[in-house]
Amino acid sequence: MRRMVAVLTGLCLIVLAAGCGATAPTPATPAPSSSAPPERPAPGEHRLTLRHGGAERGYLLYAPPGYDPGRPTPLVVALHFYPGTGSGMREMVGLDAKADRENFLVAYPDGPGGGFNALICCGTADDVGFLTALTGHLTKTWGADPDRVYLTGISNGGDMSFRAAVEADGLFAAIGVVSGGYSGPRTTPEDYVPKRPVSVITFIGGQDRYAEVFAEGMRTWQRRLGCRATPGAPARGAPGIGRADARCPDGSDVTVYTLADMGHSWPGARTGQLADPDAGLPATDLIWDFFAAHPRPAA
Repeated sequence: MRRMVAVLTGLCLIVLAAGCGATAPTPATPAPSSSAPPERPAPGEHRLTLRHGGAERGYLLYAPPGYDPGRPTPLVVALHFYPGTGSGMREMVGLDAKADRENFLVAYPDGPGGGFNALICCGTADDVGFLTALTGHLTKTWGADPDRVYLTGISNGGDMSFRAAVEADGLFAAIGVVSGGYSGPRTTPEDYVPKRPVSVITFIGGQDRYAEVFAEGMRTWQRRLGCRATPGAPARGAPGIGRADARCPDGSDVTVYTLADMGHSWPGARTGQLADPDAGLPATDLIWDFFAAHPRPAA
């Protein structure tokens, strides 16, 4: 039985720590000044900024070798835990390698002060507005396909994914949440659900101290949307891994993986503070497969 790898910080002892990571983040690369040259969409690694809410918000953008700025390209936005950075998220989850094979863009934003203003914590920034502005910018400037924009995150970043799924009004076709949940005061109203279809894949560790919070959140999500269980593919991976699938009346799908022996981690990740290489399944691969099967439905 694995122990939870996250070491709770002082803030996490005060608030529900679903959005908490391990140690203090490595400072992000300083944002370039407003005199920086204009962006030139091209394959490779890019450190960029976007001004929003009176501040320069930094993010990493990875474009695979097959990227063509003249062709609509799927976009995955990946959100780190608290406290963390976009570069730390990038190192842990291995989305760049997946993008090389499947040809999609990946953006790794830095949360102000190491976190995102999600459902439980952290901060006061308008992160829903920032994610909306970021995806709009990448659609306009980098050719991201607006029908194939996806959001994934772990812990605080997973909580933020749920908030954006509800409040960004159909911007994201699907979200992939790892060790995060749909919980907290914002989720109390019965109508706090997406107004347009947003499919969800999530991974919950049985040894995560918030496992029941996360599981209850998914039950609430499905009840409010009227989702019904469907026969799904059998869970792949090690013993102790379960999978439950549901279809919702709005056309969205829900897939919930439970990993009995995992803590507050990203299953299959090999490096990083919340990596669990022995969890028994590769979350990154499963998340992308789910995203690829769930473009935004026609209005």
